[in-house]
Amino acid sequence: MSIEPSSSAPHEPRPPVAEVGSLPGTVPAELQFLEGPQSRLFEAIRAWKILVEFIRGFRTLHFVGPCVTVFGSARFKEDHRYYRMGREVARRLALSGFTIMTGGGPGIMEAANRGARDVRGRSIGCNIVLPMEQAPNPYIDLCIEFRYFFVRKVMLVKYSYAFVVLPGGFGTMDELFETLTLIQTNKIRDFPVVLMGREYWQPMLDFLRQRMVAEGTIDAADLDRFTVTDDPAEAARQIGMIALPKFGLGYGAKVRRRWYLGE
Repeated sequence: MSIEPSSSAPHEPRPPVAEVGSLPGTVPAELQFLEGPQSRLFEAIRAWKILVEFIRGFRTLHFVGPCVTVFGSARFKEDHRYYRMGREVARRLALSGFTIMTGGGPGIMEAANRGARDVRGRSIGCNIVLPMEQAPNPYIDLCIEFRYFFVRKVMLVKYSYAFVVLPGGFGTMDELFETLTLIQTNKIRDFPVVLMGREYWQPMLDFLRQRMVAEGTIDAADLDRFTVTDDPAEAARQIGMIALPKFGLGYGAKVRRRWYLGE
């Protein structure tokens, strides 16, 4: 059955497309990209820009060293217990030789980058460009900005040997469950995931155990794919115990920088 468009309600013309940060009254191109089929030219240009963003991310992060990515809310201030927890765990991981990688913004991300900076560890930020601009925090040694969340998430996973997840909102949940799905489906293997802030995560853990395992939507063994602790020393120890023997502090095959590639 076909559905004919209503003749009584003509389509209003769409405001012109623009990049994020353009003048009021324009539609950000990233927003229009996810609104369904567009013109072939529009989608070809988007595909090219996404490819360029991936390549820029690969080139920038290729030599950053063995990373631990820290996820968490952008809303916690420096006097919050979770901010202090994130800063301390990052400090300990940096002392173990890991590069600390975050989404580059405020809150837990700032805390983790700051913890690495405290001990002169390396600190990386993968910042996202938003209409309400998220400024990179001041504790980043290397910052790369992305327009697409999915490109940014690939970078945060691709270059990390372990993941620390502190309390957060929708974005943190998205990052946590995408990482766990990749581990569950063997797209990435034996990468430790540590949840910090037991009180915050406990209702979710109860749901996973009492509903998802009980209904068979996940296996009981899936609950062993992460650990939960409030102790930064324990989190760093768990990651070091799993990641260091398996991966060492090398970073895959050693690839020399090539001057003619601008590296």
